[in-house]
Amino acid sequence: MRVSVEERLRREGLEVPKPPVALGAYVPAVRSGHLVFTAGQLPLLEGVLLATGRVDEDVPVDVGRRCAERSALNALAAASTVCELDRVTRVVKVVGYVASSPGFSGQPAVIDGASLVMTIAFGDAGRHAREAVGVAGLPLGAPVEISLLLEVG
Repeated sequence: MRVSVEERLRREGLEVPKPPVALGAYVPAVRSGHLVFTAGQLPLLEGVLLATGRVDEDVPVDVGRRCAERSALNALAAASTVCELDRVTRVVKVVGYVASSPGFSGQPAVIDGASLVMTIAFGDAGRHAREAVGVAGLPLGAPVEISLLLEVG
């Protein structure tokens, strides 16, 4: 019997939250054929950011990594509004933005938090292409923003 995405995450102490509410004039996710695109998701837990500021300046790298993990879970919740997570056949791409202090180059280590969530949730199908981009700032002062591109069977 195949183990569900939610159960695999639960075994690691993780949980897909309730689907997010858009903070502007957009939708949390769109499905086009076999592809699901999520809007960028912040590290919100029950409507509150886990941290604010720039990684390596205001936010330690390990906290930034936890923010990427939370953002990834929120992105899965967004995806669940347009598809069943157990029907995902491949995580195609993870895009991660990290609000970074000048000179910081550890964005990949931060976004690893999101990548790990995908491999826990989907196993080998969770291995993906990725972008880890440093930026000067993100919405609401968030340290991390994550979006996903998923393939659904």
